[in-house]
Parts: sequence; structure tokens; C-alpha cells
Amino acid sequence: MKNAECKKCLNKFQQKDIYTIQQFQYRKIPTYKWSLNFFKKLEINEWDSFCEKCITEYSEKSKEEWDKLKA
Repeated sequence: MKNAECKKCLNKFQQKDIYTIQQFQYRKIPTYKWSLNFFKKLEINEWDSFCEKCITEYSEKSKEEWDKLKA
């Protein structure tokens, strides 16, 4: 049963396929602390649910912003 909803695209998906920005704590760059602040500006908290496609887009977007700041 599809009972989870992506905050970005609003698509429904299986609860076992939920992604959150908490997954970003395992990447080294950008740091998790920086990521939390970045997503807070986008009104996204660490418990919001996303589908795989949207979390990947947010991951790329945050990395691009980090790279701009560090350039």
C-alpha cells in the first residue's frame, strides 16, 4: 500500500522507500550541520519524507550550493 507522500512532488510511495535529509549525515561534504541549515532555509526539516528522485535532486542542489560557497 502506498501510504507515504513526498513533500516535494507529492507522489505517493511505499513507506519502506522513504528518504529524509538525515541520510546526508553519512556524506562528508557538505557537512551535515551545513546541510541542516541549508534545508532549514528551504523549510525542510530532517524528518520530512521524500521519494528517491526528489532526495537525489536535493542532494545535488545542496552540493552545488556548497561548491559555490567554497569556490
